[in-house]
Amino acid sequence: MMTYWNKIKKWLNKEDEIFLQDFAEARLDMGKESAKFHLHLHDFKVGELSFNDGKWSFKYSEEFKSRSNQLNLIIGFPDVHKTYVSQELWPFFKIRIPGLKQPLIREILHKENIEDTNQVKLLKRFGKKSISNPYELDTA
Repeated sequence: MMTYWNKIKKWLNKEDEIFLQDFAEARLDMGKESAKFHLHLHDFKVGELSFNDGKWSFKYSEEFKSRSNQLNLIIGFPDVHKTYVSQELWPFFKIRIPGLKQPLIREILHKENIEDTNQVKLLKRFGKKSISNPYELDTA
């Protein structure tokens, strides 16, 4: 006979499996996309963020590299000569996506048919400006 706690554990494990499966499917859908963004500070090109083959990459522009001793580096990207690669979107860019539970944001997602798990589309839609920093992110 299954105890009450065992039933709860079994149910939670099923929920975890469903969540992980949904998450994996969302990553596969997003992985088929490719996108390129330019990061600017006023008229100055700071760098390029791109998404290809399921991975994000960021690199500083040549213009930024030539003046990096006069400018502040972006937190999380300390080496101007390195191309950073990650399967996860970095916090510096992720903060540009608003809270997806907000009613107005939910309405926009529904109206524009944007999946709330697709960070590429979310960044394209909401990522241009952020109240947390002066940089602008434009689709290339």
